[in-house]
Amino acid sequence: MDFSLVTSVFEMLRFTPPSKLTLLSAQSFTLRHYPPTPPDIDTLILGIDSPDLARQVALVLRIVYADSHTVSAVGKAGVTETSLAGFGGADLVYPVSLFVPSLGEGTSFEAFAEIVSHLRAPDGCPWDKEQTHATLRKHLLEESYETLSALDANDVDGMREEFGDLLLQIVLNSQIAYESGEFTMTHVTKSIYDKIVRRHPHVFGDVKLNGVDDVLTNWEKLKEKERGGKKEDKGILDGVPAALPALNQAQEYQDRAARVGFDWSEIDNVLEKVREEIEEIKAAENLEQVKGELGDLFFVLVNLSRWREVDAESALREANLKFKRRFGYVEKSAKAQGRNLSDMTLEEMDAFWDEAKKIGL
Repeated sequence: MDFSLVTSVFEMLRFTPPSKLTLLSAQSFTLRHYPPTPPDIDTLILGIDSPDLARQVALVLRIVYADSHTVSAVGKAGVTETSLAGFGGADLVYPVSLFVPSLGEGTSFEAFAEIVSHLRAPDGCPWDKEQTHATLRKHLLEESYETLSALDANDVDGMREEFGDLLLQIVLNSQIAYESGEFTMTHVTKSIYDKIVRRHPHVFGDVKLNGVDDVLTNWEKLKEKERGGKKEDKGILDGVPAALPALNQAQEYQDRAARVGFDWSEIDNVLEKVREEIEEIKAAENLEQVKGELGDLFFVLVNLSRWREVDAESALREANLKFKRRFGYVEKSAKAQGRNLSDMTLEEMDAFWDEAKKIGL
């Protein structure tokens, strides 16, 4: 690294080098898709020698930094301040160095991990210090469902907030694991990093696959091989969490079985099975039989969803939301007439329901 170049860059910028600074070579951006620098630290990128490389650097940085983020290009022609989106034009005299000011406190994963660790420190929060994996279980579940609700509503602001709440649960549990001598956050990230690389040989290796179906089939073969290398005798379906909602669990079971060839040959077989299960419900003679046949019907309906490339859980959640909207309209319409739902006939309520459908609820 040419530190005399670093010194000259800051002389041209006319300020003292910051106490924390990330130094990077522009060439390190050529094959990257995400910035290799924490955004809460100023960054200096050296050796940008062409418009193409400048645009590549900007493209990668814009994943984290806003298009409007002000950066400084420093070269023989002097200092040029521009927005990140505007950096990379042919008007620059190359080579240049690019100074990228930080986004400020709290914008890096490391900063987030620090405050979570602080919560568990002796001078931290009494509530956080008392938590264990077991006590946090319900919070992880709640945050997961709240995240799903934001996704279902396509609520962008809600998603941003709920993803943060979900991340807190992961980092907090990892901090507790570190204190207990179980594992660290580094182990968590390294484990999933290695798994992604290992299970995507068509991206990070030389395996050739055609389309999503080939990818999923190969994925299942890789997981089967991994299971074979472990001491415990686990089957294909054993990795599906028991706590999953029933529709999610059914679809995951069926997906995994289908990847190894256990599946109907065509959708007509699935439709015939739906009709068969309905007839068996009609023929059921007691509550236990009805319950069993309904379970079978739900299961084959999930299979039908899978064949139609529909997520069964999401489909039902959307149907639930639709019912809530329309029934809410019925309630409000009745209230506007000064009436209680319990005093109305089904036909009267159906009339309001049809109105709700007509206005797109």
